[in-house]
Amino acid sequence: MRISQTLAERRPCFSFEFFPPQSDRGVESLLETARALQALKPAFVSVTYGAGGSTRARTIDIAKRIKRELDLEVMAHVTCVGHTRDELRELFDELAGAGIENIMALRGDPPRGEAAFRPTEGGFRYATELIEMLADYPFAVGAAAYPEKHPEAANSDDDLANAKRKVEAGATFLVTQLFFDNDHYFGFVARARAIGIDVPIVPGIMPITNFEQIARMTKMCGATIPKLLVDELEIRAQEPEAVAELGVAYCTLQCADLLARGAPGIHFYTLNRSPASRAVVSALKVVTHR
Repeated sequence: MRISQTLAERRPCFSFEFFPPQSDRGVESLLETARALQALKPAFVSVTYGAGGSTRARTIDIAKRIKRELDLEVMAHVTCVGHTRDELRELFDELAGAGIENIMALRGDPPRGEAAFRPTEGGFRYATELIEMLADYPFAVGAAAYPEKHPEAANSDDDLANAKRKVEAGATFLVTQLFFDNDHYFGFVARARAIGIDVPIVPGIMPITNFEQIARMTKMCGATIPKLLVDELEIRAQEPEAVAELGVAYCTLQCADLLARGAPGIHFYTLNRSPASRAVVSALKVVTHR
């Protein structure tokens, strides 16, 4: 089912994101992780692209296997990086032929070792161009949004205008970068609605299970962690289990607040590990009776 339709008919929608492992053994482990999430009846799962489009083959293979073997709805990430227009059309034909109905259209990060994005000759510079191409296909198209601004955007207004261009090009829903202060999300949604963005905006959330890891990730993507939460994490820095316990507790409260205040669902960045996200969603399902 197209995710845009699911978001219109089902509340709340819970979904999970995976990245393609580098080994065949890792792929099998990932499929077991996805299988463990089946009981939660996720609205969909997504499979990312590696930097520079480096995991294209694995992304497509995993997306097809999850769809075929687990009967879960899948959203395949596709980026502009490293692909010509003709290569992208071949990729979309393959995905459509496999019954994949949903695409997350992204510009993508530069290949490893390169500081700046450079468009491939014969390819695209912006996600908007990729989304425009997808108008020729029967996919539901998602795009990224940034409650705290994309790191490369000049300011929040420019970043928001870019999100609007994605919607005008054909994106039917947005999924946000991770954040830990819900005011960032609701402020973004209010500003988006004010300029005419009317598609569902799904918050992207990551349960904290490793303090050093989350510190690196937030630095890379421009997200911030509230000081009081940082203080509590630092107190537990030498106790990994205590960090994870706090992270799951905080995430559960954060997600409950998001849903109570009108978010259409939650998209969990799992880092290919399910226990934290499973615990959060299980608790939310008890509270919401869904």
